[in-house]
Amino acid sequence: MDVGFKTDRGRIRANNEDAFFVLKNDGVFIVADGVGGSKSGEIASRTAVNEIAGFVENNKMGSGEEEIKDFFLEALHKANEKVYALSATFPENMGMASTLVLAYIDGTDLYVVNVGDSRAYLYDDNRLNQITEDHTYVNALINAGVITEGEAKNRKDKNMITRAIGAEATVEPDIYRVKIKAGDKLLLCSDGLYGEIDEVEMAKVFGLNMSMTDTCLLLVDMANANGGHDNITAICIAITEDDIV
Repeated sequence: MDVGFKTDRGRIRANNEDAFFVLKNDGVFIVADGVGGSKSGEIASRTAVNEIAGFVENNKMGSGEEEIKDFFLEALHKANEKVYALSATFPENMGMASTLVLAYIDGTDLYVVNVGDSRAYLYDDNRLNQITEDHTYVNALINAGVITEGEAKNRKDKNMITRAIGAEATVEPDIYRVKIKAGDKLLLCSDGLYGEIDEVEMAKVFGLNMSMTDTCLLLVDMANANGGHDNITAICIAITEDDIV
C-alpha cells in the first residue's frame, strides 16, 4: 500500500489545529480538524485521533460488516466522551470539539466514518468522487433546497458545523461501505484542502500518477498557493492488488 500524508499550518492561522493518524498495518487512517479558542482546537483534534488509534490498537475487531461498524462506532463514542470530558473539566477548553473522518480498508471493502466536514474522496476511473456528506449548516440548507451549492460558497457561515466530536455528550457519525479495487486512490482531508482546490483540480493531481507522498505535497502546496486560509491536512492512499486479497 502506497500511503502519503502531510499537514500544514497554512498561511493565515497561527496554530495548526488539524491532526491525523496513520495505522498502515491495521488499514486505518484518520484526519481531524479541531474547533475551539486558544489552543483548544489542537487539544480536541489530537485527543480524538489518539483515542481512536489507541482503541484500534488495543481491541479486537470482528469480521462481519455489522461488527466492523459497531467497532468504529464504539471507538468514536470513546473519543467523544474523552473530548467532551476535557471540555467540561477545564474552563480554557470549554466548547472545544473536532471534526473527524476515518477510513478502514478491508480487502475490497472500504469503510468510512465521519463527523463534521472533513472529507473522504475516492479517485476511480479518472474521477474524484466525494464519499462523505458534510455536517454543516449550509449543507443542510442545500439539501433542503433553500440555497444552491454556488450560493453556499459565498456565505460567511459556510464552515459552521452541525456535528463534531466532543461538542455534545453523544455523537452520531455517518458510516459508509464502498467497494474498491486495485488502482483506486483514496483521499482524506480537512476543509483547508478542498476549500482552496476544487475537485476537478484535485482529480488532475491524482491523474499525474505520482507517489502518494508527492501527491500530498503537491495538493498542500496548491492549497497554500491559493491562499492557505486554513490548516491543511491530507492523507493519500493508493490501493494495490496486494491490498484487496
